[in-house]
Amino acid sequence: MSNHVETPAPPAIRRKPWGTSVGLRLAWSFARRKPLGAFGGVIVIVLLVMAAFAPWIAPYHYDDSVLKARLKPPGGEFWLGTDNLGRDLFSRIVYGARVSAIVGFAAVLLAISLATLVGVTSPYFGGKYDIGVQRVVDAWQSFPYLVIILSFLAVLGPGVLNLIVAIGVLAASAASRVIRGATLAVMNNTYVEAARAIGCGHGRIIVRHILPNVMATIIVLATILLGGVILAESALSFLGFGVPPPFPSWGGMLSGSGRSYMLQAPWMALWPGVAISLAVFGFNMLGDALRDVLDPRLRGAGGGLR
Repeated sequence: MSNHVETPAPPAIRRKPWGTSVGLRLAWSFARRKPLGAFGGVIVIVLLVMAAFAPWIAPYHYDDSVLKARLKPPGGEFWLGTDNLGRDLFSRIVYGARVSAIVGFAAVLLAISLATLVGVTSPYFGGKYDIGVQRVVDAWQSFPYLVIILSFLAVLGPGVLNLIVAIGVLAASAASRVIRGATLAVMNNTYVEAARAIGCGHGRIIVRHILPNVMATIIVLATILLGGVILAESALSFLGFGVPPPFPSWGGMLSGSGRSYMLQAPWMALWPGVAISLAVFGFNMLGDALRDVLDPRLRGAGGGLR
């Protein structure tokens, strides 16, 4: 008879999902080290939620006129008041977030795509190509941006697509200079020379060795550009070259009835202005914090997350 006694197997250890714990820890570290950046991130999330779920958040459609509710002050049924046509301002602010988000993200995507193409290929190939491209960028930046956009929209006419193209192409010129500087710094590293020495092609070197190392600069630049694009869209809508009515735009709300009824119903101009200010502030603070976190040169000064 054997005296061998089987030892029970140790209980299985239940591990928390890696992504959830690490994500929460990084978010908490980011909020603790960059409180203004975290506050800006909250504003950005609120803006995106409003844009995505506007029909469920807004109590009214953006163009619905409520009977006998003309120029109602904030409070009660209408949290932010009503305009001269009896439309709920809170609903129009919520739907206006969708307009700003669509124009902002689409224009920044176009601008970053063009800027990355120019900013990476220009220093990589160098020579006459680099000189010629940079002279075109210099000439493009020498004109006042408002004159270029207004001329562009005057030819093509107002509209969401034309507005996105005008702002995106204009923003690409300045962004390409920033990406070009980051690319020049990356090209001085030995791994780029090693990739050339073993016979890697231009496309492989750019995609595998240069783009990943300038991606942090591109992300930060895109975040900061979003605030400027939203402000530019609001300014153009204020001048009548932005999103055409009846779609609600924060700048258009300031320009039309908001300016006409400023003394009689100041809330009509107050809330669109607050929405524009908060959106620009949120993206700028988030972009500034991401720059400190993602820039390796600032990590020694407490910029990175630990």
